[in-house]
Amino acid sequence: MIVVAEDHEDIRYVLKRSLERAGHRVVVTADGAAALAAIREHRPDLVVTDVDMPRMTGLDLCRAIRADDDLRHIPVVVASGSLMPGDAQASDAGASATLLKPFVPAQLLALVATLLPQTTPDNG
Repeated sequence: MIVVAEDHEDIRYVLKRSLERAGHRVVVTADGAAALAAIREHRPDLVVTDVDMPRMTGLDLCRAIRADDDLRHIPVVVASGSLMPGDAQASDAGASATLLKPFVPAQLLALVATLLPQTTPDNG
């Protein structure tokens, strides 16, 4: 399962649809605080988060995941239009990978495939 945190509805829809078409179960949230609650509830295999969101930024979400002993193993992909190539903010916050917007779904799916445990998509 993958938790997606994205405050723009159209991008949230594209991410959810792309990941589901690839065989993943997806829970979408509109901000970092809702995402953290969903992560604690569902214990996903991976998190994809935007950076600039209300209530809790993606970087703060990443830090909260890394600070929690029960969650810190979960890979986090930071997808952002506000970070510049080479910006260390996401990795400093504990992100497993950064995906700069705009990106195409195939880029996200390739990144997800490298970060998820090597199981069939139906298991996650």
